[in-house]
Amino acid sequence: MKLNTSKRKKFRVSNKLKKVASIDRFRLSISRSSKNISAQIIDDSKNITLISASSVEKDFKSGPKVNKSELSKLVAQKLAKKAIEKKITKIFFDRGLYKYHGRVKIFAETLRENGMKF
Repeated sequence: MKLNTSKRKKFRVSNKLKKVASIDRFRLSISRSSKNISAQIIDDSKNITLISASSVEKDFKSGPKVNKSELSKLVAQKLAKKAIEKKITKIFFDRGLYKYHGRVKIFAETLRENGMKF
């Protein structure tokens, strides 16, 4: 089966992370669109999502209007807060098919500032 370019890029990055995955670390998968950003922390050994945060949740939509970079910071702060409550600090950052640039980079740096290690 032939995969298109975006699926091939995502598979390549995610598969490398799954190979080195260990019990003490989970995978943080990020996805973004032209307006929104979302992320989830996944346990690959059990194939379940532990924590998720998205910019389409009610508390982001009802708040004041912010630009996309600020929205990335807010979502990252919320995800880091939820993760620390569940005592998750070590993760693998799965950027998917996106370059480590712009909103994805801002998201990762905000997570680091809030106590996540990757």
